[in-house]
Amino acid sequence: MLTLWDLIDPVLKKLAPPRAPVTHAPQRKDPLRTRHLALGTRHSQRGMQSRYDAVVRHMLDHHRIRVRKWRAGMSGIAWYVTYRDGTRVNLIEAPRPKGPMSAAIFLHEIGHHAIGFHVYKPRCLEEYHAWRWALEAMQSHDLNITDAVRRRMHQSLHYAVQKARRRGIKRIPEELSPFLTKPPPRRRRERLDAA
Repeated sequence: MLTLWDLIDPVLKKLAPPRAPVTHAPQRKDPLRTRHLALGTRHSQRGMQSRYDAVVRHMLDHHRIRVRKWRAGMSGIAWYVTYRDGTRVNLIEAPRPKGPMSAAIFLHEIGHHAIGFHVYKPRCLEEYHAWRWALEAMQSHDLNITDAVRRRMHQSLHYAVQKARRRGIKRIPEELSPFLTKPPPRRRRERLDAA
């Protein structure tokens, strides 16, 4: 018994454009080599990420801090809440550490709790000590401190100093004198690497 497809199939074959013959065999990738390279990259990424995760767990546990929100952007905030019964809850919002910059910002916010709030006056000096604490923590945990991280620290502290000046600070603390000027512009290589 013939079906409709038996009648249509020969017509479709006639209407189909002829295929060009394959002149060479397509190159096949070596599946073992490709898999090995992919696993090597994944293992190194996993290894570094596990180090960042370990630092996060250690810092949050050691300083008894709760992350209210993991931020998508490269900004953060640290604060605490004291309840009527005297209970204090330490909180931060920061990016989840996945690289040097997000780790530095995360540790900077942890640094505010580690050094204590209102210990250093004026506020720009507290920012300086929180950044200093963050870089020392990165160094002690053998995390990479890049030029971009140092530049971000300089930008942040320059902003803090300018804010203090706008608010009428009489004397800039000596530690902050390097941050009176803007950081130098990024080199061309840094801009290309960031893109």
